Amino acid sequence: QVQLAESGGGLVQAGGSLRLSCAASRRTFDTYVMGWFRQARGKDREFVAGISPNAGETAYSDFVKGRFTISIDYVKNTLYLQTNSLKPEDTAVYYCAAGPKFVGATMSVVYWGQGTQVTVSS
Repeated sequence: QVQLAESGGGLVQAGGSLRLSCAASRRTFDTYVMGWFRQARGKDREFVAGISPNAGETAYSDFVKGRFTISIDYVKNTLYLQTNSLKPEDTAVYYCAAGPKFVGATMSVVYWGQGTQVTVSS
């Protein structure tokens, strides 16, 4: 059973930064494509960023390119999403995800974390 545990959300002013974390086992990071999705109130869940098992490939949605960075710390067994230059429209619940592969501009997902709230004030 894959377990994903997010942390790091909170309230931040526009232009600020947050680092989201997702703890999982080393086996999970070696096996699955890992990613971040987000869901704003009243909207569909959308892909934010993903990283391949060997961290050799990353993918980002256009609306976060240049502002967000996805990475894995294999010593701490933690997936990160560094979010910079945050905008009010980035307000959402952010979910850690694991799945078998990238699919076009997104990824397939088998496992989800519980989510962490990010709120950006204007």
